[in-house]
Amino acid sequence: MKLNRVHHIAVIATDYERSKAFYLDVLGCTLLTEVYRSERDSWMGDLALNGEYLIELFSFPNPPARPSGPEATGLRHLAFEVDSVPDARAELVAKGVRCEELRVDPHTGREMLFFFDPDGQPLELYAAG
Repeated sequence: MKLNRVHHIAVIATDYERSKAFYLDVLGCTLLTEVYRSERDSWMGDLALNGEYLIELFSFPNPPARPSGPEATGLRHLAFEVDSVPDARAELVAKGVRCEELRVDPHTGREMLFFFDPDGQPLELYAAG
């Protein structure tokens, strides 16, 4: 089997509209399609970044909370490459997004930091190489 690329990443939100606004207005994604699935009482939106399909954003009634911080079993975080981590952090902070402090990846020497979506899902900014 040969994998070609990551097709999409699925994110479940407790408040679909709030999370959709975060991914669209704060991170700059675009909404490709959106559908309400009445049989599951669930919204599903397909989001793109720079024209490339990336995230399936879902809502479900009463989803369980994430068990712990980024070290929970399963998907640890979603990382976004940026040209300037300090500049991107400043933009996020100005929009009221909770961000950790800037740090340097000890393995690559590149700047990075973690920030969080409205449900506390850890996201990462990573300097382009």
